[in-house]
Amino acid sequence: MTEFLNYINGAWVQAKSGKTFASKNPATGEIVAEVPLSGREDIEAAVEAAKNAYKAWRLTPAPRRGEILFRVAELLKEHKEDIARLMTQEMGKILIETRGDVQEAIDMAYYMGGEGRRLLGYTAPVEMPNKFGMAIRDSVGVVGLITPWNFPVAVPSWKMLPALIAGNCVVFKPSEDTPAVAAAFVKVFELAGLPAGVLNLVLGAGETGDALVSHPHVRIISFTGSTDTGLKIYTKAASLGKKVTLEMGGKNAIIVMDDANLDLAADAITWSAFGTTGQRCTATSRLIVHKAIKPRLIERLVEKAKTLRLGNGLEEQVNMGPLVNQKALDKVASYLQVARAEGAQVLAGGSRYDELPNGYFFQPTLLDGIKAGMRVEQEEIFGPVLSIVEIGSLDEAIEVNNNTAYGLSSSIFTENVNAAFQAIRDITTGIVYINHGTTGAEIQFPFGGTRGTGNGMREAGQVGLDSFTEWKSVYVDFSGRLQRAQIDTERILGEG
Repeated sequence: MTEFLNYINGAWVQAKSGKTFASKNPATGEIVAEVPLSGREDIEAAVEAAKNAYKAWRLTPAPRRGEILFRVAELLKEHKEDIARLMTQEMGKILIETRGDVQEAIDMAYYMGGEGRRLLGYTAPVEMPNKFGMAIRDSVGVVGLITPWNFPVAVPSWKMLPALIAGNCVVFKPSEDTPAVAAAFVKVFELAGLPAGVLNLVLGAGETGDALVSHPHVRIISFTGSTDTGLKIYTKAASLGKKVTLEMGGKNAIIVMDDANLDLAADAITWSAFGTTGQRCTATSRLIVHKAIKPRLIERLVEKAKTLRLGNGLEEQVNMGPLVNQKALDKVASYLQVARAEGAQVLAGGSRYDELPNGYFFQPTLLDGIKAGMRVEQEEIFGPVLSIVEIGSLDEAIEVNNNTAYGLSSSIFTENVNAAFQAIRDITTGIVYINHGTTGAEIQFPFGGTRGTGNGMREAGQVGLDSFTEWKSVYVDFSGRLQRAQIDTERILGEG
């Protein structure tokens, strides 16, 4: 693509206001694209297009809808490298990660395409003879998606693909930090032959998202992003009677016990803490380590942190890219001031990376002397900062792990099978890993968290369809006898 525009009712169009804004490369400061700055009029047009397209799309047999999603998967494979490179330019993470981001969408397109021949409901026995009962999934109508910049293809795919296979139509509002890659992603659906109006893209900022949340014909809002924004959206959408799915923050921890494989743990911790520059909801921001092996593990981690190469993610030898923008850089830097004020010891990093002054680079940082309850141990920093908490037992480790406002992802490194199963039982996060980092979700399993991470909904897997469907119960009386219907009516009225 050479021009990145809104996509409404099958056409690429500018915002009705004519306003635009620039998307910039966070590693270099260069402009990646000039894109529409949309407002309520553009959302109105997109919702109207989706509403009209829904009449035919919901009646399209689900296997036929699935065939379009299979074509989406094939086209994403064909254009994977181009989309990955654009993503690296626009939000900064290294190519190996952006390729993985696109691969998530490929996998999800195949998976949800297959749901076109399942969309499983169920049957159950009924009370009367010559009657049949079943429960089936039904589409809802127009769905609004608001997605983040850190996984600008994978996260939209977790929402968009189940919504489409279920027979809904979509209005998609991506982050203002990744508008170009969102347009490139939507282009794939156009090439795959998705009918006009079924998927609509509206680029913009907060006003655009607010208009989508407020629109009376948008039945469902699915949001991934910051906790503050998510709760505002939840409150507003719920007050309007809408169904809302939220995936918000995390304060994820890796527990390392005294019997752990330290080399394995050190590799996993480094990747989990500093991959995507720590800008993942599943990033490891707390290391809960047994005092018996803490010095040996820290030695390995400091060495690894100091050897990570920072730079433009398009360079294959780079290990860590920039933060996404100046606001993110300022936030991370402010938490280092908090950490020092709380008495933390900086073992590695701790400041902006001045050798690359045109980008928003921050050094991979390790903080020791962290006590449970400190702000840097409790609050989501969303950057390459790992806080180290010392513990003396498994019970203490699990208690520290669970004692945060968030509940997305946790991990434990241990060679003790009993300890591993106790952790599986007692850790209260939505995802638990054994001898693995806190990142790396697979699309066939539910994704989401507890407490302040979300509102109980899950994405991916078959349960991901629950966010975008409603259940319909169906009863069929094939007795052909009026008396039987009268008996049923009398029974129901009697129960009432």
